Amino acid sequence: MSPLNLASPPPPRRLKRLPLALLLAGSASWNQGYADEAQNPVPPPAGKNATATSQLETVTVTTRRREESSQDVPTPMSVVSGQTLETQRVYRIQDLQQLVPSVNVAYMHARQSSVSIRGLGNNPASDGLEGSVGLYIDNVYLGRPGMAVFDLMDIEQLEVLRGPQGTLFGKNTTAGVINISTRAPSFTPERSIETSVGEDGYFQTKGTLSGPLNDQLAGRISAYRTRSDGDIKNEFNGHDLNGGSRDGFRAQLLFKPNEDFNLRWIGDYNEEDSSAGTRVLYNTGPTINGVNLYQSRANAAGATLVNGSHRKVNLDNDQHVTVHQGGTSVEANWTLPSDFTLTSISSYRFWNFTPANDDGLNVAATYNAGVSVEDKQYSQEFRLASPKGEFFDYVLGAYYFGSDLDNKSFAYYGPQADIWNGTPRGALANVGSVGNGHIKTDSFALFAQGTWHLTERLDFTAGVRGTYEEKNAWITRDAPVGGAAVTGAAATARRGRTGAYDSGDLNQYSSSPSGLLNLSYRITDDLLGYATLSHGEKSGGVNLVVGSAPTAGADSLLIGTERANNAELGFKSTLWDRRLQLNANLFWTQVNAYQTNAYDDVNRVQYLTNAGSVRSRGVEFESTVIPLRGLTLNFNGSFNDVSYLSYKDAPCPPEVSLAPGAPASCDLSGHQVVGASKWIGNANGKYEWNLANGLQPYVTGSYAFRSKAVGTVEDSDYGQIPSYAVVNLSTGLRGDFNQGQWDVSLWLKNAFDKTYYTTLWTGGNGGYEGLLGTPRTLGVTGRYDF
Repeated sequence: MSPLNLASPPPPRRLKRLPLALLLAGSASWNQGYADEAQNPVPPPAGKNATATSQLETVTVTTRRREESSQDVPTPMSVVSGQTLETQRVYRIQDLQQLVPSVNVAYMHARQSSVSIRGLGNNPASDGLEGSVGLYIDNVYLGRPGMAVFDLMDIEQLEVLRGPQGTLFGKNTTAGVINISTRAPSFTPERSIETSVGEDGYFQTKGTLSGPLNDQLAGRISAYRTRSDGDIKNEFNGHDLNGGSRDGFRAQLLFKPNEDFNLRWIGDYNEEDSSAGTRVLYNTGPTINGVNLYQSRANAAGATLVNGSHRKVNLDNDQHVTVHQGGTSVEANWTLPSDFTLTSISSYRFWNFTPANDDGLNVAATYNAGVSVEDKQYSQEFRLASPKGEFFDYVLGAYYFGSDLDNKSFAYYGPQADIWNGTPRGALANVGSVGNGHIKTDSFALFAQGTWHLTERLDFTAGVRGTYEEKNAWITRDAPVGGAAVTGAAATARRGRTGAYDSGDLNQYSSSPSGLLNLSYRITDDLLGYATLSHGEKSGGVNLVVGSAPTAGADSLLIGTERANNAELGFKSTLWDRRLQLNANLFWTQVNAYQTNAYDDVNRVQYLTNAGSVRSRGVEFESTVIPLRGLTLNFNGSFNDVSYLSYKDAPCPPEVSLAPGAPASCDLSGHQVVGASKWIGNANGKYEWNLANGLQPYVTGSYAFRSKAVGTVEDSDYGQIPSYAVVNLSTGLRGDFNQGQWDVSLWLKNAFDKTYYTTLWTGGNGGYEGLLGTPRTLGVTGRYDF
């Protein structure tokens, strides 16, 4: 039998708002951040003698732990303001890749998610390992990528730094950093309410209230609720999937008794109850000697397959996840004598995840399988920054990160389990298996970075970081329950897949240095050139599922340290009377002992491994131009060639592993790294104008292109993600009413209804499942700031 191939805006804020022409952008050259009010006063609101600006504004960032223009920071970075996120209706971290270059978010649900930069960091579901890309919110490191899976609400600014980080940021990372800053409490009253309604039952409402509580204390509270029916039809019962609800709030206090001290407290809580992560059948895999294993076993089990590209599944059990997460942080800043600044950041966060996953079939092969997680993390950071304007300025600090994580892996097989899994009769039918994992992490670091201003135009920067980390873990699996009594081959198969196991204590100790050397030269007042050499290391981890450990030994559960060497050469320019910014850079990164996920086809589990060495090289550019008053255009993109320099003993693709005489492993040296598109291009534009009656119409458009990518680590011909392009459009009108400003917009996501896949997943028996991108969705948003 031949295989079944199934592959185929709201308004700106009324207070502290930016010039209207800056509402579109997506990089350091997107001047979308907070305007430097000392140099560029914020204009009055629309409808009050406002005119769209014809010059780009200064974007202030704190990437080097002091306030400065993004164009003065000699490193590749992208900056997106909260207003841009609102205007482009980007409210999820997985949509960020449509705005900036070199970023990929592999998202299924909160646990199965990962962020990569320049193709590095595709390691989802790694409970025993931190990511190669560091995620921060309000200067607090998030130990799990899933901690960032909530609606982006009341955001001030979002920064993407590419390349190894660690000499200034809390946790050392080898691929980059995404730094999210929320809006702080204001001593000027701010209030807003926003509601959006769209197709597929989409409904979102958000609100913010901020203002002074007394002369020294200000508060802020923001809340949201989002729900949708879902955009995938379950043929089994007619229900819609891939929808659900998300809710959350953030409360803040800002204490500022004088100009020399301020303290900011933040508390937040988010929860999700959804069917996120519904995978559709992408491809049934290879046909070998006239047999397609996926289809033949599905037919034998009595299952009916449906075409996933039509946004349909056929599931007889639940697809459901719940997430409960929250935390609190306190940041204090003191201005000391001689203008030194001391900063303390203390935080605590928790994250609880519970799934229910169907096996993708409409018959009972597996009733439910997955991994639930409970994670608690703590961190403390101290930083001391020298005064600016000296021949030598520096930042030094100390950092502690601790986490305590427990997971529970479970699989409850049904009566058709042996047919679908190809195991001897009775081995898995009606058997239940439960395992538990635990890992405790303690990470300590000292870091320092200084800049010598050798001349008025020439700067030399050096940074160093030393990290010591301890990880203590154990993994167990209970004896299987249920099922018929079996002997011989069936008993052997049952023990291999579900047998009792105890790893004993697993300990990992690592010392990881990181370093940075940077030379920047101000060629002209409007052109900065720079060159950088950096080294980053990320400590190892532990596989918190049993997998093949009973036969390979407990040491196979340990993952080694990842090490990256990186070189950058780039420039930043501001041209055409501050109407054009153009930034570009070349990069070359080599990562040794690259940490990634692989798939064990025998035991049908994902596991972590060190995949030899990887090289990532390419070019990135970002540009923003105001060709005429009221029109802002942004173009950014990247070419990234990321491949394995050496990856022997790699998993084999099904066209090899299912063939007679298949080898135990394959050599993937020279192959592209999973999830990394070679070509990424984004274009965004906004045009707005003023009417005589004080009303202000606007239109926006965006185009995001990604070339084809490898879907899973084994690089199967049947698991390739096709290239795709997505177009988003909106139009709106805003004006003044009763001391406030209203805005109504009509928006269209994925305007040409492109069917595209964001992530692929190994589905067993040589087949692949995929995560579909958002279909064409029409909606309307109303907002009032007062």
